[in-house]
Amino acid sequence: MNRRQALLGLCALPAMTRIATAAAAPVVVVNKTPTCGCCGLWVKHLQAAGFTVQVHDLENLAPIKERVGVPFGMGSCHTAEVDGYFIEGHVPADDIKRLLSERPQAKGLTVPGMPAGSPGMEVASGRVDRYDVLLVGKDGKTSVFATHGDNLGQ
Repeated sequence: MNRRQALLGLCALPAMTRIATAAAAPVVVVNKTPTCGCCGLWVKHLQAAGFTVQVHDLENLAPIKERVGVPFGMGSCHTAEVDGYFIEGHVPADDIKRLLSERPQAKGLTVPGMPAGSPGMEVASGRVDRYDVLLVGKDGKTSVFATHGDNLGQ
């Protein structure tokens, strides 16, 4: 290897690292209804956080929610899957990153309902209602994974 080849190899290293990192990141598969606007905003939130997202528009999400194990009454308007976990509703991207980093023995995360100010449910005033992101264990039991919104720390 001559000096020129070595320098070219060093210059290419950062680009190759970025490509390898992007290829290694899990894809988030989002299942939503075709007419849901807030779901589209949540997808944009994930993309802005660096996730690669595949969107599937479906008329009936119930079979998917049942297959992945979303507990009754814990549903929302979209169901995603990433690296063996489900993500139900307006879960912040940072919580998904934490889930993937910590890898708890669980089925997934859920934000039941559609809390104002959660990702995809932003309001003009900037208000964020207090809400919990729940971790759903393999046994279906839930625990608080994260809390977001007004009055934190009080």
